[in-house]
Amino acid sequence: MDRKILGALRADGRLTIAALAERVGLSQSPCWTRLRRLEEAGLIRDYVALLDHRALGLPDVVFVEVTLDKHDDSVLEAFGTEILRIPEVLEAHLVSGEYDYMIKVAVSGTAHYERFLREKLYRIRGIRQSRSVFALRTLKQEVSVDPVAIARQP
Repeated sequence: MDRKILGALRADGRLTIAALAERVGLSQSPCWTRLRRLEEAGLIRDYVALLDHRALGLPDVVFVEVTLDKHDDSVLEAFGTEILRIPEVLEAHLVSGEYDYMIKVAVSGTAHYERFLREKLYRIRGIRQSRSVFALRTLKQEVSVDPVAIARQP
């Protein structure tokens, strides 16, 4: 039942308790109790509005691989602090492999991306190199896994 509640909210985070209860087959009181428990347990991190970047004038997505000069805690922390301040950055992940970070950026085009690099990213101390890949088309975009579908997998 909890997975059904999570799945329903994943599809529509604006559901009222009445609509959510009806969708998952519970009465409102037990549904509300389960929802509060899921929130308190940290399974529901937040409720947000998903904005259309294209409608906001930011139709291009760029994935940036960043390699740092050093890998000590102070360099990693400083980089993380600075990257959080850049509004074009949608996601930033410390990764394993050939580079240190994978960053997802939303921009209005190549001129905006060039300004982003010169005026924001390359001003962060400690970057040795970066490599950029422009997304041509998005085939799938989810903000979380479907808890019901994941539960069915072996």
